[in-house]
Amino acid sequence: MDRKKVETFKDLVVWQKSHQLTLEIYNSTKKFSKKESTSLAEQLRQSVAPIPINIARGFKKRGKKNKIHYYQQAFMIVEVVRYYLILSQELGEYKEPEASLELCDDIERMLKRLIRSVAAPREQKQ
Repeated sequence: MDRKKVETFKDLVVWQKSHQLTLEIYNSTKKFSKKESTSLAEQLRQSVAPIPINIARGFKKRGKKNKIHYYQQAFMIVEVVRYYLILSQELGEYKEPEASLELCDDIERMLKRLIRSVAAPREQKQ
């Protein structure tokens, strides 16, 4: 398999998926009722945007510890977003959150792999 070299955070598939999730949530919350559009919709929007932001920050950081910190932050925020999706669905605001919830699952899996790969000891080149 021919893999593209990762040169910027935009090249990370996990960032692409988290950006897609952010766009999906912003678009879906436009349909929330007027009552919820200023509270629950805003909380959902504010919680999702830090996922791709933290992935981008982690990508730029030097050193394993710093990178892992930001990737773990993104990982934890996914759970917050998942809860808001469930809550907004149960309140009848988010009509079909399945695609967004599936993206949350994908992002979590990818972040776990990314964190493991950054944490793994590097082989010495000879």
